[in-house]
Amino acid sequence: MKFTTTLLASSAIVGAGTLAFADAHGNMAKDMTLVSWGGAYQASQDKAYVQPYLGMHSDVTAVWDESSAEAVAKLRAMNEAGNVTWDLVDVVAADAIRLCDEGLAMEIDADEVLAAAPDGTSASDDFGDLLVSDCFIPQIVYSTTFGYRTDMVGDTPPSKICDVFDLEAYPGKRSLEKRPINNMEWALLCDGVAKADVYDVLATPEGQEKALAKLDTIKDDVIWWSAGADTPQLLADGEIVMGSTYNGRLFSVIEEQKQPVAMLWDAQVFDLDGWIIPAGLPADRLARVMDFVKFATDTQRLADQSQYISYGPARLSSAPMVGKHADLGIDMAPHMPTDPNNAQNTFLYNYEFWADYRDDIDAKFQAWLAQ
Repeated sequence: MKFTTTLLASSAIVGAGTLAFADAHGNMAKDMTLVSWGGAYQASQDKAYVQPYLGMHSDVTAVWDESSAEAVAKLRAMNEAGNVTWDLVDVVAADAIRLCDEGLAMEIDADEVLAAAPDGTSASDDFGDLLVSDCFIPQIVYSTTFGYRTDMVGDTPPSKICDVFDLEAYPGKRSLEKRPINNMEWALLCDGVAKADVYDVLATPEGQEKALAKLDTIKDDVIWWSAGADTPQLLADGEIVMGSTYNGRLFSVIEEQKQPVAMLWDAQVFDLDGWIIPAGLPADRLARVMDFVKFATDTQRLADQSQYISYGPARLSSAPMVGKHADLGIDMAPHMPTDPNNAQNTFLYNYEFWADYRDDIDAKFQAWLAQ
Protein backbone atom coordinates (compact mmCIF):
# COMPACT_ATOMS: atom_id res chain seq x y z
CA MET A 1 0.00 0.00 0.00
CA LYS A 2 1.27 3.48 -0.85
CA PHE A 3 0.02 6.91 -0.14
CA THR A 4 1.30 10.35 -1.03
CA THR A 5 1.72 13.27 1.31
CA THR A 6 2.33 16.78 0.04
CA LEU A 7 2.05 20.10 1.78
CA LEU A 8 2.23 23.59 0.32
CA ALA A 9 4.24 26.16 2.20
CA SER A 10 7.21 28.48 1.90
CA SER A 11 10.54 28.31 0.08
CA ALA A 12 12.93 25.38 -0.23
CA ILE A 13 15.94 25.33 2.04
CA VAL A 14 19.10 23.43 1.09
CA GLY A 15 21.42 22.28 3.87
CA ALA A 16 24.98 23.61 3.74
CA GLY A 17 26.55 20.23 3.04
CA THR A 18 23.90 18.99 0.64
CA LEU A 19 25.06 20.59 -2.60
CA ALA A 20 28.15 18.37 -2.53
CA PHE A 21 25.81 15.52 -3.44
CA ALA A 22 23.82 17.38 -6.11
CA ASP A 23 24.17 16.86 -9.85
CA ALA A 24 26.36 18.97 -12.13
CA HIS A 25 23.71 21.71 -12.15
CA GLY A 26 23.18 21.68 -8.38
CA ASN A 27 19.71 20.18 -8.77
CA MET A 28 17.82 18.25 -6.12
CA ALA A 29 15.02 15.81 -6.91
CA LYS A 30 11.49 17.06 -6.30
CA ASP A 31 10.12 13.78 -4.96
CA MET A 32 11.16 11.05 -2.56
CA THR A 33 10.04 7.48 -2.02
CA LEU A 34 10.32 6.67 1.68
CA VAL A 35 10.02 3.09 2.86
CA SER A 36 8.68 2.23 6.32
CA TRP A 37 6.41 -0.15 8.24
CA GLY A 38 2.96 1.41 8.04
CA GLY A 39 0.68 1.85 11.03
CA ALA A 40 1.30 3.99 14.09
CA TYR A 41 5.07 4.09 13.62
CA GLN A 42 4.95 5.42 10.07
CA ALA A 43 2.30 7.92 11.17
CA SER A 44 4.68 9.18 13.87
CA GLN A 45 7.39 9.68 11.27
CA ASP A 46 5.01 11.52 8.98
CA LYS A 47 3.87 13.87 11.74
CA ALA A 48 7.27 14.47 13.34
CA TYR A 49 9.43 15.23 10.33
CA VAL A 50 7.98 14.42 6.91
CA GLN A 51 5.14 16.94 7.11
CA PRO A 52 7.37 19.63 8.65
CA TYR A 53 9.98 19.06 5.92
CA LEU A 54 7.37 19.30 3.17
CA GLY A 55 6.13 22.45 4.88
CA MET A 56 9.51 24.03 4.18
CA HIS A 57 9.71 22.69 0.63
CA SER A 58 6.55 23.56 -1.28
CA ASP A 59 7.69 21.83 -4.47
CA VAL A 60 8.61 18.47 -2.93
CA THR A 61 6.43 15.34 -2.81
CA ALA A 62 6.95 12.34 -0.51
CA VAL A 63 5.53 8.90 -1.25
CA TRP A 64 5.41 6.18 1.44
CA ASP A 65 5.97 2.52 0.62
CA GLU A 66 5.16 0.13 3.49
CA SER A 67 7.66 -2.58 2.50
CA SER A 68 10.31 -2.40 5.24
CA ALA A 69 9.67 -5.99 6.32
CA GLU A 70 10.81 -7.08 2.85
CA ALA A 71 13.53 -4.47 2.41
CA VAL A 72 16.50 -6.81 2.07
CA ALA A 73 14.92 -9.04 -0.57
CA LYS A 74 13.47 -6.13 -2.52
CA LEU A 75 16.70 -4.12 -2.54
CA ARG A 76 18.57 -7.19 -3.72
CA ALA A 77 16.08 -7.57 -6.57
CA MET A 78 16.18 -3.86 -7.46
CA ASN A 79 19.96 -3.92 -7.50
CA GLU A 80 19.99 -7.02 -9.69
CA ALA A 81 17.62 -5.32 -12.12
CA GLY A 82 19.60 -2.08 -12.04
CA ASN A 83 16.52 -0.10 -11.06
CA VAL A 84 16.48 1.15 -7.45
CA THR A 85 13.24 3.08 -7.01
CA TRP A 86 13.50 3.74 -3.27
CA ASP A 87 15.29 6.80 -1.88
CA LEU A 88 15.37 6.14 1.87
CA VAL A 89 14.56 2.91 3.69
CA ASP A 90 13.64 2.35 7.33
CA VAL A 91 15.10 -0.96 8.56
CA VAL A 92 16.04 -2.72 11.77
CA ALA A 93 19.72 -2.65 12.67
CA ALA A 94 20.47 -6.25 11.67
CA ASP A 95 19.06 -5.67 8.19
CA ALA A 96 21.12 -2.48 7.88
CA ILE A 97 24.26 -4.50 8.64
CA ARG A 98 23.34 -7.09 6.00
CA LEU A 99 22.59 -4.44 3.38
CA CYS A 100 25.82 -2.63 4.18
CA ASP A 101 27.87 -5.84 3.97
CA GLU A 102 26.31 -6.62 0.57
CA GLY A 103 27.03 -3.15 -0.81
CA LEU A 104 23.33 -2.35 -1.16
CA ALA A 105 23.38 0.53 1.35
CA MET A 106 25.57 3.62 1.19
CA GLU A 107 28.27 4.17 3.79
CA ILE A 108 28.14 7.58 5.44
CA ASP A 109 30.23 9.70 7.76
CA ALA A 110 27.76 10.59 10.52
CA ASP A 111 29.53 13.81 11.43
CA GLU A 112 29.49 15.04 7.82
CA VAL A 113 25.95 13.98 6.96
CA LEU A 114 23.97 14.38 10.19
CA ALA A 115 23.27 17.43 12.34
CA ALA A 116 25.22 18.03 15.52
CA ALA A 117 23.36 18.30 18.83
CA PRO A 118 22.19 21.79 19.89
CA ASP A 119 25.17 22.12 22.24
CA GLY A 120 27.61 21.26 19.46
CA THR A 121 28.12 17.61 20.39
CA SER A 122 28.96 15.72 17.21
CA ALA A 123 26.41 13.35 15.71
CA SER A 124 28.72 10.39 16.25
CA ASP A 125 28.96 11.16 19.98
CA ASP A 126 25.26 11.94 20.25
CA PHE A 127 24.20 8.63 18.68
CA GLY A 128 27.12 6.81 20.31
CA ASP A 129 26.99 3.01 20.33
CA LEU A 130 23.74 2.98 18.36
CA LEU A 131 25.74 3.62 15.17
CA VAL A 132 26.08 -0.14 14.71
CA SER A 133 26.93 0.04 10.99
CA ASP A 134 28.68 2.51 8.69
CA CYS A 135 25.45 2.59 6.67
CA PHE A 136 22.95 2.93 9.55
CA ILE A 137 21.30 6.18 10.69
CA PRO A 138 19.50 5.36 13.99
CA GLN A 139 16.08 6.80 14.79
CA ILE A 140 14.57 4.89 17.68
CA VAL A 141 15.10 2.34 20.43
CA TYR A 142 12.10 0.04 20.60
CA SER A 143 11.25 -3.38 21.88
CA THR A 144 9.32 -6.38 20.71
CA THR A 145 7.15 -7.64 23.54
CA PHE A 146 3.73 -9.10 24.27
CA GLY A 147 0.31 -7.65 24.78
CA TYR A 148 -2.56 -9.62 26.27
CA ARG A 149 -6.30 -9.25 26.66
CA THR A 150 -7.01 -8.36 30.26
CA ASP A 151 -10.51 -9.85 30.01
CA MET A 152 -9.28 -13.24 28.73
CA VAL A 153 -6.58 -14.19 31.26
CA GLY A 154 -8.60 -14.76 34.42
CA ASP A 155 -7.56 -13.42 37.82
CA THR A 156 -3.84 -14.05 37.30
CA PRO A 157 -2.55 -12.15 34.28
CA PRO A 158 0.66 -13.35 32.60
CA SER A 159 3.83 -11.88 34.11
CA LYS A 160 6.64 -13.96 32.61
CA ILE A 161 7.64 -14.61 29.02
CA CYS A 162 7.20 -18.35 29.46
CA ASP A 163 3.50 -17.82 30.14
CA VAL A 164 3.26 -17.52 26.35
CA PHE A 165 4.03 -21.25 26.18
CA ASP A 166 1.59 -22.21 28.95
CA LEU A 167 -1.54 -23.29 27.12
CA GLU A 168 -3.09 -24.75 30.26
CA ALA A 169 -2.98 -21.58 32.31
CA TYR A 170 -3.69 -19.30 29.34
CA PRO A 171 -5.70 -21.17 26.70
CA GLY A 172 -6.42 -19.50 23.40
CA LYS A 173 -4.67 -18.27 20.30
CA ARG A 174 -1.36 -16.41 20.35
CA SER A 175 0.21 -14.33 17.60
CA LEU A 176 3.91 -14.51 16.74
CA GLU A 177 5.88 -12.87 13.97
CA LYS A 178 6.39 -15.01 10.90
CA ARG A 179 10.18 -15.05 11.22
CA PRO A 180 12.69 -16.71 13.53
CA ILE A 181 14.05 -13.55 15.18
CA ASN A 182 12.90 -13.20 18.81
CA ASN A 183 10.77 -16.34 18.61
CA MET A 184 13.85 -18.57 18.66
CA GLU A 185 15.37 -16.67 21.57
CA TRP A 186 12.17 -16.77 23.65
CA ALA A 187 11.78 -20.47 22.92
CA LEU A 188 15.28 -21.25 24.17
CA LEU A 189 14.81 -19.12 27.30
CA CYS A 190 11.63 -21.05 28.06
CA ASP A 191 13.35 -24.36 27.41
CA GLY A 192 15.87 -23.67 30.17
CA VAL A 193 18.73 -22.03 28.30
CA ALA A 194 20.44 -19.29 30.32
CA LYS A 195 20.10 -15.78 28.88
CA ALA A 196 23.86 -15.45 28.45
CA ASP A 197 24.03 -18.69 26.45
CA VAL A 198 21.14 -18.18 24.04
CA TYR A 199 23.16 -17.11 21.00
CA ASP A 200 25.87 -19.71 21.53
CA VAL A 201 23.16 -22.38 21.55
CA LEU A 202 21.28 -20.85 18.63
CA ALA A 203 24.44 -20.89 16.51
CA THR A 204 24.33 -24.71 16.44
CA PRO A 205 21.98 -26.93 14.40
CA GLU A 206 21.06 -28.70 17.62
CA GLY A 207 20.15 -25.41 19.27
CA GLN A 208 18.02 -24.39 16.32
CA GLU A 209 16.14 -27.69 16.49
CA LYS A 210 15.71 -27.21 20.24
CA ALA A 211 14.09 -23.81 19.68
CA LEU A 212 11.79 -25.13 16.96
CA ALA A 213 10.78 -28.06 19.16
CA LYS A 214 9.72 -25.63 21.89
CA LEU A 215 7.76 -23.57 19.38
CA ASP A 216 6.13 -26.82 18.24
CA THR A 217 4.37 -27.00 21.62
CA ILE A 218 2.21 -23.97 20.72
CA LYS A 219 2.39 -24.02 16.92
CA ASP A 220 -1.24 -25.15 16.48
CA ASP A 221 -2.41 -22.18 18.55
CA VAL A 222 -0.39 -19.50 16.75
CA ILE A 223 -1.57 -16.92 14.24
CA TRP A 224 1.53 -15.75 12.33
CA TRP A 225 1.88 -12.06 11.56
CA SER A 226 3.96 -10.10 9.08
CA ALA A 227 2.87 -6.51 9.70
CA GLY A 228 3.30 -4.75 13.04
CA ALA A 229 -0.34 -3.66 12.97
CA ASP A 230 -1.61 -7.27 12.89
CA THR A 231 -1.30 -8.16 16.58
CA PRO A 232 -2.95 -4.96 17.86
CA GLN A 233 -5.88 -5.64 15.54
CA LEU A 234 -6.11 -9.28 16.60
CA LEU A 235 -6.08 -8.18 20.25
CA ALA A 236 -8.68 -5.49 19.65
CA ASP A 237 -10.92 -8.03 17.92
CA GLY A 238 -10.47 -10.58 20.71
CA GLU A 239 -9.15 -13.20 18.29
CA ILE A 240 -6.06 -13.90 20.42
CA VAL A 241 -5.34 -13.96 24.13
CA MET A 242 -1.79 -12.66 23.72
CA GLY A 243 0.60 -11.73 20.96
CA SER A 244 3.96 -10.19 20.16
CA THR A 245 4.50 -6.89 18.40
CA TYR A 246 6.38 -3.63 18.82
CA ASN A 247 5.82 -1.80 22.07
CA GLY A 248 4.68 1.37 20.31
CA ARG A 249 1.91 -0.52 18.53
CA LEU A 250 0.70 -1.83 21.89
CA PHE A 251 0.82 1.67 23.35
CA SER A 252 -1.49 2.77 20.56
CA VAL A 253 -4.07 0.03 21.14
CA ILE A 254 -3.97 0.50 24.93
CA GLU A 255 -3.78 4.28 25.39
CA GLU A 256 -5.23 5.65 22.17
CA GLN A 257 -7.86 3.03 21.38
CA LYS A 258 -8.61 2.18 25.03
CA GLN A 259 -8.86 -1.55 24.32
CA PRO A 260 -8.77 -4.07 27.25
CA VAL A 261 -5.11 -4.84 26.60
CA ALA A 262 -2.04 -4.72 28.85
CA MET A 263 1.71 -5.13 28.34
CA LEU A 264 3.90 -8.06 29.26
CA TRP A 265 7.34 -6.44 29.50
CA ASP A 266 9.26 -9.53 30.70
CA ALA A 267 12.09 -10.48 28.31
CA GLN A 268 11.21 -7.65 25.96
CA VAL A 269 13.79 -7.59 23.17
CA PHE A 270 15.49 -4.23 22.67
CA ASP A 271 16.23 -3.32 19.09
CA LEU A 272 17.15 -0.34 16.94
CA ASP A 273 15.45 1.05 13.91
CA GLY A 274 16.76 3.62 11.48
CA TRP A 275 17.40 4.70 7.91
CA ILE A 276 19.65 3.37 5.20
CA ILE A 277 20.26 5.13 1.89
CA PRO A 278 20.28 2.72 -1.06
CA ALA A 279 23.63 2.60 -2.84
CA GLY A 280 23.97 4.12 -6.28
CA LEU A 281 21.24 6.79 -6.24
CA PRO A 282 21.48 9.44 -8.98
CA ALA A 283 23.03 12.68 -7.75
CA ASP A 284 19.81 14.70 -7.69
CA ARG A 285 17.92 12.05 -5.68
CA LEU A 286 20.85 11.61 -3.31
CA ALA A 287 21.02 15.36 -2.70
CA ARG A 288 17.33 15.46 -1.74
CA VAL A 289 17.68 12.47 0.58
CA MET A 290 20.73 13.95 2.29
CA ASP A 291 18.90 17.21 2.88
CA PHE A 292 15.87 15.40 4.28
CA VAL A 293 17.70 12.92 6.50
CA LYS A 294 19.80 15.65 8.14
CA PHE A 295 16.59 17.41 9.13
CA ALA A 296 14.63 14.26 10.03
CA THR A 297 17.28 12.93 12.44
CA ASP A 298 18.21 16.09 14.29
CA THR A 299 17.67 16.40 18.03
CA GLN A 300 14.33 18.20 17.84
CA ARG A 301 12.75 15.94 15.22
CA LEU A 302 13.60 12.70 17.06
CA ALA A 303 12.23 14.19 20.28
CA ASP A 304 9.10 15.26 18.39
CA GLN A 305 8.52 11.69 17.23
CA SER A 306 8.19 10.56 20.86
CA GLN A 307 5.08 12.75 21.14
CA TYR A 308 3.27 10.29 18.89
CA ILE A 309 4.65 6.85 19.77
CA SER A 310 6.39 5.28 22.75
CA TYR A 311 9.79 4.64 21.20
CA GLY A 312 12.91 6.12 22.71
CA PRO A 313 14.76 8.62 20.49
CA ALA A 314 18.19 7.39 19.39
CA ARG A 315 20.00 10.64 20.23
CA LEU A 316 21.17 11.29 23.77
CA SER A 317 20.34 14.98 23.33
CA SER A 318 16.71 14.13 22.47
CA ALA A 319 15.99 12.14 25.63
CA PRO A 320 15.52 15.13 28.00
CA MET A 321 13.06 16.60 25.51
CA VAL A 322 10.64 13.64 25.69
CA GLY A 323 7.44 15.10 27.08
CA LYS A 324 3.72 14.50 26.74
CA HIS A 325 1.76 12.75 24.03
CA ALA A 326 0.69 15.34 21.45
CA ASP A 327 -2.99 14.33 21.57
CA LEU A 328 -3.53 12.47 24.86
CA GLY A 329 -1.50 14.80 27.07
CA ILE A 330 -0.02 11.91 29.07
CA ASP A 331 3.64 11.68 30.04
CA MET A 332 5.45 9.47 27.54
CA ALA A 333 8.52 8.55 29.60
CA PRO A 334 6.77 5.78 31.64
CA HIS A 335 5.65 4.15 28.39
CA MET A 336 9.15 3.85 26.95
CA PRO A 337 10.74 0.38 26.88
CA THR A 338 13.76 1.86 28.63
CA ASP A 339 11.76 3.03 31.67
CA PRO A 340 13.23 1.29 34.77
CA ASN A 341 9.86 -0.24 35.70
CA ASN A 342 9.57 -1.78 32.24
CA ALA A 343 13.19 -2.84 31.85
CA GLN A 344 13.63 -5.06 34.90
CA ASN A 345 14.27 -8.12 32.71
CA THR A 346 15.25 -7.34 29.13
CA PHE A 347 16.82 -9.44 26.42
CA LEU A 348 19.54 -7.78 24.35
CA TYR A 349 19.22 -8.52 20.67
CA ASN A 350 22.45 -9.60 18.95
CA TYR A 351 22.64 -7.68 15.64
CA GLU A 352 25.81 -9.34 14.43
CA PHE A 353 24.46 -12.84 15.06
CA TRP A 354 21.38 -12.26 12.94
CA ALA A 355 23.33 -10.49 10.21
CA ASP A 356 25.48 -13.64 9.93
CA TYR A 357 22.85 -16.36 10.48
CA ARG A 358 19.61 -14.81 9.22
CA ASP A 359 19.40 -16.41 5.77
CA ASP A 360 20.20 -19.93 6.99
CA ILE A 361 17.88 -19.85 10.00
CA ASP A 362 15.15 -18.16 7.94
CA ALA A 363 15.19 -21.06 5.51
CA LYS A 364 15.00 -23.60 8.33
CA PHE A 365 12.20 -21.65 10.07
CA GLN A 366 10.10 -21.33 6.93
CA ALA A 367 10.51 -25.05 6.22
CA TRP A 368 9.34 -25.76 9.77
CA LEU A 369 6.30 -23.50 9.29
CA ALA A 370 5.35 -25.39 6.17
CA GLN A 371 5.36 -28.79 7.93
